[in-house]
Amino acid sequence: MRVRKLAINLSNLENHSSKNIDLEQYSIEGDLAAKWLSDLISFGDLKKGFHVTDLGAGNGILGIGALLLGAEEVIFIESDPEACKIINKNIKLLEFQNRSKVYNMHIDNDNIPIIDTDLIITNPPWGRQKEKADKPFLQLILDNHKTAHILHNSNATHISNFFLNEGWEVEKYGEADFLLPATYSHHKRQRDKTKAGFWRVSPT
Repeated sequence: MRVRKLAINLSNLENHSSKNIDLEQYSIEGDLAAKWLSDLISFGDLKKGFHVTDLGAGNGILGIGALLLGAEEVIFIESDPEACKIINKNIKLLEFQNRSKVYNMHIDNDNIPIIDTDLIITNPPWGRQKEKADKPFLQLILDNHKTAHILHNSNATHISNFFLNEGWEVEKYGEADFLLPATYSHHKRQRDKTKAGFWRVSPT
């Protein structure tokens, strides 16, 4: 599927309207999701028949994109029950029910599940509201010993340090504008943006 067609399909998904500031719930736009997923294919990390985990799935845009690109099955893990409802609606819209599993699960230091997966993709909380909010997400990747692609604040330095210290391969391979709609009461602009970075981490 061409990137443009994928972006259109993903842009038509329903966004979750949850506004839990502690979860830092910002939806990834369809264009950005499509371009990022195409990078995963270029790396050879997203292949037809693969099992993929979308960690902190939001409305499911990344996992659904993986399904559109040929993933055999996607596990969606999301802590917000209202967002899980939206994931299920979007899955049903594209008739991916038989290739999807949605888990309403909070990932923290006391709950790091082991997942049967080939690849993990995640846009974790960036820790702007709660320091080290992303640490359990990074730990899950480490404990599962699987290649992962991470979208995070472009200025983050701890991601590389975290995985390099464990002997993993780490590559920061790109940056892009991440659009921020005025979701929360502390936002003063109707629409803003920040710079996101993309990391690939892989066990050696």
